[in-house]
Amino acid sequence: MLQGSTVIPDGSHKDQMDSSKKTGFADRLSAAAEARKALLERAARAKAAADSPEAAERRAAREAIRSAREARNAERRAARLAEQARQAAELAAAQAAEAAAREASRLAEKEAADRAFAERTVREAAEEAEKQAARDARYAARKARKRKGR
Repeated sequence: MLQGSTVIPDGSHKDQMDSSKKTGFADRLSAAAEARKALLERAARAKAAADSPEAAERRAAREAIRSAREARNAERRAARLAEQARQAAELAAAQAAEAAAREASRLAEKEAADRAFAERTVREAAEEAEKQAARDARYAARKARKRKGR
């Protein structure tokens, strides 16, 4: 059996699409006019619905929600910036403290090195003085032997 066809009790087939194909020009014109009229009515209803107080309330509610969302986002952004500034300040303070500790350590090492240098200088001077005294004593002993031997 063909799709879209029906069997009539006398056994003949009648195409269901047949009725739509046999519309006249006037029928098509009236169908187009009805479609246009329905479209205009839908547009008028949509315009009336958009101009209604309920629609204005819905728009106002959406605007209030949007404003509240933007305010929350601005608060979050401000909090995030404040946190970043706090962290930057903490980092700067930690770096400054570390630099001060390094400088103090460097000064302490320099003082220790200066003390060690001064001690070494004093010790070398004392050793040099002892050597000089020992030379002078040997020289004096040699002189005394020479005088005694004359």
